[in-house]
Amino acid sequence: MVLTLCLFSSRTGAQPVTPEPTLHIQANHVTAHVSPQLYGLMTEEINYSYEGGLYGELIRNRTFKADPQQPTGWQVVGSGNLSLDESNGLNAALALSLRLDASGASPSTPAGMANTGYWGIPVRPQTTYNLSFFAKCSPGYSGPLVVRLENADGSTIFAQAVFTGLSTGWNQFHAQLVTQNAPVGKDNRLTLSTSSPGTIWFQQVSLFPPTYDQQPNGDRPDIMNLLAAMKPAFLRLPGGNYLEGDHFESRFNWKNTIGRTEDRPGHESPWGYWSTDGFGLMEYMMWCEDLHMEPLLAVFAGYTLRHEHAEPGPELAPYVQDALDEIQYVAGPTNTTWGALRARDGHPAPFPLHYIEVGNEDEFDRSGSYDGRFAQFFKAIKSTYPDLKIIATAKVKSVTPDLLDEHYYRSEEEMEAHAHDYDRYSRENPTKIFVGEWATRVGSPTPNMAGALGDAAWMTGMERNSDIVRMSSYAPLFVNVSDLGKGGSMQWRSDLIGYDALTSYGSPSYYAQVMFSNQHGDDVLETSSSNIGTYLWQPKPRRRNGEELPAPPPQQVPTLFFDATRNASTGDLFLKVVNRSGTDQKVRVLVDGSGPIQSTGVATVLQGDSPDATNSLQDPMHIVPHSSTVSDLGENFEHSFPAYSITILKLASSN
Repeated sequence: MVLTLCLFSSRTGAQPVTPEPTLHIQANHVTAHVSPQLYGLMTEEINYSYEGGLYGELIRNRTFKADPQQPTGWQVVGSGNLSLDESNGLNAALALSLRLDASGASPSTPAGMANTGYWGIPVRPQTTYNLSFFAKCSPGYSGPLVVRLENADGSTIFAQAVFTGLSTGWNQFHAQLVTQNAPVGKDNRLTLSTSSPGTIWFQQVSLFPPTYDQQPNGDRPDIMNLLAAMKPAFLRLPGGNYLEGDHFESRFNWKNTIGRTEDRPGHESPWGYWSTDGFGLMEYMMWCEDLHMEPLLAVFAGYTLRHEHAEPGPELAPYVQDALDEIQYVAGPTNTTWGALRARDGHPAPFPLHYIEVGNEDEFDRSGSYDGRFAQFFKAIKSTYPDLKIIATAKVKSVTPDLLDEHYYRSEEEMEAHAHDYDRYSRENPTKIFVGEWATRVGSPTPNMAGALGDAAWMTGMERNSDIVRMSSYAPLFVNVSDLGKGGSMQWRSDLIGYDALTSYGSPSYYAQVMFSNQHGDDVLETSSSNIGTYLWQPKPRRRNGEELPAPPPQQVPTLFFDATRNASTGDLFLKVVNRSGTDQKVRVLVDGSGPIQSTGVATVLQGDSPDATNSLQDPMHIVPHSSTVSDLGENFEHSFPAYSITILKLASSN
């Protein structure tokens, strides 16, 4: 049998601990079973999560719809003029184009346009980039059109393709741009230019680097590899505020996100920028399939961020039908209407689907309509798909949801003060908990070690009570760290994974997630403690109706947090404890009911030299887990846990 122990320590100012802190694991007493879906992912289009993030597309504003007044992201190169043209659209979905007036073009004065991507276009040597675009030209234009991948000032060309045969009707063009000995960098651009006079119209100019598993219209390999290391059980999609949208017309309308990418109109993200919906419902599903996780499908529930809502009854019915159609698209057989469309889109086999979430944060619905809206969705879905688990996003009375989605964004101290909340949750309540969004919001743009400590303390409480907390997902998942100023690439700080156009990194909180997700058993074991130190925390005053309320009384908060689980088939035990203090803590560990334990084991430790220590693009591996062999273990042993650390001790049984 193997035992794993995780520990966090306290800050300076903590009470001295005497006598010795003791953790007691009753290995033969199972209090609950760990949910196999406990650790998952939550995602939405925020912080340029897809556009300029996970989605492989390198061209910014490829469909020219980001700004109705100007071609944002595109600049004139050489002579010529650029303008949006609403009279020469590609189709009903992309009913405009970018018009290049090259009437003055010549070999000595070429006319063209350039795109620098999402704060740069990454270039690597010996790499193949897939280029495509739609174009048409004015009568008499003779071409050719030259497309180049080059450095920012155009002085160095890394790869190019030459196109002839443009006509007065729309055609799609393809080429592979292959770099040779290009230097690794992101300060680059894609240019399209001509030396012949005339007018050219463009639509959906696209450039893809190699993608994860070479999936067409796929994802960035580096970010996908970070996610794969987390071994997530599920993906909550598509969000979040992104599901609701500011208004009905800007909600995530899934039917507009499937099929050919050129048939997707796109929509405005509630986070202030345009989504092409190149990353649509099928791309979410393929993301799940690639990482061997299940979709947790959130359906639009007739309520928007601007407090618009559809009344339960006939007004809500079309949105209920949309949800039923969406479920059929994801999981229905190919002899159904929407299952057949999924097969048309390249995936005949249904995707596994067990959970449906109705809406997002509907406690903000001031109309009080969610009870009725949820009941209408619940009854319609259950009547067709009785085995699906239905998740509510606010408390309801009319029906009993299978799960309730709870969200928590807190400071480190708040997370630690609430780490035992679910210990007190009623086991008689038939509604289980999905902690669908949570984070310790300490550190920017990604969490620092203090954030990781708060996260780990909170996770011990969820894991210890995973008979109640069936699923959880940190949020937000991604942030593009290229431009952190107002109106830039970040709309929400303290995000799990950071990146720019070229590289990516995991935060200390990311590595805490990796440790917890990869090392847990099936059974929760009874644990207890004695002589655990505390620190004094003063909660901040809160405001109500614009007035500051009296500050809550100070609280004594533990400095150690822990839980223990066991793999039922192998007998391996995992004890997770958090030491959030600024000093090493020597702790007595007693293990009963496990049989003899070997004297040597393995410790995996995530430690920061201070609460502010963190990872970044410049120092991506500053705080990462390290494993080493430890000795002097057994059923009764003493171990010193480092300051500001998460430790996992792996103890092997002698049986």
